[in-house]
Amino acid sequence: MGGRQATSLLGGALEDTAPAPRSAHEGILRRHAARESAARTYARALPIVPVRARGLTIEGADGRRYLDCLSGAGTLALGHNHPVVLESLRKVLDSGAPLNALDLATPVKDAFLTELFRTLPRGLADRAHVRFCGPAGSEAVETAYALVRAATGRSGLVAFTGAGGGSTARALGVTSAEAHDARIARLPHPQDHRCRFGAGGERGADLAARWAEVLLDGPASGAPLPAGVIVEPVQSEGGVIPVPDSWLRRVRQLTADRSVPLIADEIRTGVGRTGAFWAVEHSGVTPDVMILSDAIGGSLPLAVVVYRDDLDAGESGTPTESFPGNQLAMAAGTATLAHVRENALAERAATLGARMLNQLQQLVSDFACVGDVRGRGLMIGVELVDPEGEAEPSSSGATWAVECGMEECGMEASVRPDNGPPPLPAAPELAAAVQRECLRRGLIVGLGGLRGSVVHLLPPLTITDEQAAAVLDRLADAVRAAARCCGAGTAAAP
Repeated sequence: MGGRQATSLLGGALEDTAPAPRSAHEGILRRHAARESAARTYARALPIVPVRARGLTIEGADGRRYLDCLSGAGTLALGHNHPVVLESLRKVLDSGAPLNALDLATPVKDAFLTELFRTLPRGLADRAHVRFCGPAGSEAVETAYALVRAATGRSGLVAFTGAGGGSTARALGVTSAEAHDARIARLPHPQDHRCRFGAGGERGADLAARWAEVLLDGPASGAPLPAGVIVEPVQSEGGVIPVPDSWLRRVRQLTADRSVPLIADEIRTGVGRTGAFWAVEHSGVTPDVMILSDAIGGSLPLAVVVYRDDLDAGESGTPTESFPGNQLAMAAGTATLAHVRENALAERAATLGARMLNQLQQLVSDFACVGDVRGRGLMIGVELVDPEGEAEPSSSGATWAVECGMEECGMEASVRPDNGPPPLPAAPELAAAVQRECLRRGLIVGLGGLRGSVVHLLPPLTITDEQAAAVLDRLADAVRAAARCCGAGTAAAP
């Protein structure tokens, strides 16, 4: 093959020999590195210059094509430039409608709300109100907290370790492990691989639920009832960690019995991503508040908070943000919500995601540096570990109770008899190497989790079987190359 390599819809060229485009690509990268803030994140790890995109595929200024399994950090439910999204945007632009209508009623907004209400969980749609806020998920988080504080008259909040949800000042008080706000109580998030209680499975989930009950009721906590409890049905930035359905149902019951609003953060998990239209539907839970962003804007910035009507404490004439009336985002969102619903893409995500997870489990057997593969639907995480490192000692409920000054709570020590050996140390450098090797092979993935040790796969819901197979092949090849380069070995211990 001479000159520029041919590529299919799968992408595919590892190398591309087109000197003029590559020169333009490198020049753009240099200028942006010189002009932009050091706070850049994705651009540091992914030195590409996208110029065209369709579906799963991105083409860079250097002529190379990539399979995009980052999907705008999960915002692109239908992938790049889906025809129904583009058509919805053209209709608004050609109609002469205002592009920013503040919080005024418009036909575009009415269509968006009608479609959104059609998808909401049972028990919420028939008594829901919606508050439009600034277009970022972090602003929706802040809006939700302000809502429950005003509705309950209480100021405390309960969140879970590893939570995402934005990075603005008030959102940080709840979502960042590095922020210390006395009004925020952070409870252990249930998980199998790195269970804080050293148990995992049903036992670990039971201990995590009991801990929440102790905080809400126990005299040892010394804490008044909070204004709300927020949970991600699948933690995203925390490392793609689904909560057990039984645990979420128990938390719902605990909060309902105490008149504490339950807030579901569906910023990353909504619009079919996890195999249900909204991730809370897996457990049959109806939250009091839902935080929605990312995919609901159909690739454009949009965020809303949906909540039970009796929580509405907003005063008439209360000032609002400047950008809650983005008509293009609402039109794109309507098209996306309708397409996902009408084409059963959530069900497709459940089926394909389960198959991909099953095939990815082979990585745990083949590579000692792959500590865990987990996820739900098309929200998948692969955790990289140091196979030469010393296994982390098991923790226990009793130990953490003492650390947190709650030793009177009655949490007994737990062990790992049925959950395997304790996990190996996280390997963020190896995960970064896997990401680089993926990029060399024409595959874009994200990183998150403990110190950035978890490779994230967030493909669009429109990914084909053929494309999914290509993604898995390239990822496995990248793990093999990174493990060899970093001396992490290629065979898991028997």
